[in-house]
Amino acid sequence: MKLAVVCANGKAGSLIVDEAVSRGLDVTAIVRGQNKTKAQHAVIKDILDLKAEDLKGFDVVVDAFGAWTPETLPLHSKSLKVLCDALSGSETRLLVVGGAGSLYVNSEHTTQLYQTPGFPDAFKPLAMAQAKALNELRKRDDVRWTFVSPAADFQADGARTGRYILAGEELTPNSKGESVISYADYAVAMVDEAQKGNHTRQRISVVKE
Repeated sequence: MKLAVVCANGKAGSLIVDEAVSRGLDVTAIVRGQNKTKAQHAVIKDILDLKAEDLKGFDVVVDAFGAWTPETLPLHSKSLKVLCDALSGSETRLLVVGGAGSLYVNSEHTTQLYQTPGFPDAFKPLAMAQAKALNELRKRDDVRWTFVSPAADFQADGARTGRYILAGEELTPNSKGESVISYADYAVAMVDEAQKGNHTRQRISVVKE
């Protein structure tokens, strides 16, 4: 399997690369500057400049883009559109590193996590930007996309256990009532989805077992 990770130098992206390389996959890091990952190959290019020829030949492209400042939050939608346009009509699957704020908290799917009273104000702009990007992604029937949301407590330095629960559109706690997952276990889930997943044009979510 040939896999590309866009924005591979970031925390999530680099761990996804590590996981994929450890399984013997052919991995290409797509980065703006020097490749700092374990990927065997690298494409040095800004995400906003990617074209169809840059992504040709990959079985899966993982979008690990992240932005947090007010002026860069719109790039979630903009960069995702660039990737979708580049992959339009191809057989290449697009797996997107999403957020938890857009997960639904009721079975009617009328209320998202970021709309609940206890959601931290500091994270609302990011959650809203990612929710907007997901809504736009849902309209793309020309791309084989999957949006992968982590649990609410997404721990950058948490341990890799290799175990997780695969869920869907709704915020799903584990047996301890927790909504938590480490970046490392999220990477396990992402590479599992790349290798054997079939959630085309769906949003899925993962939580620590």
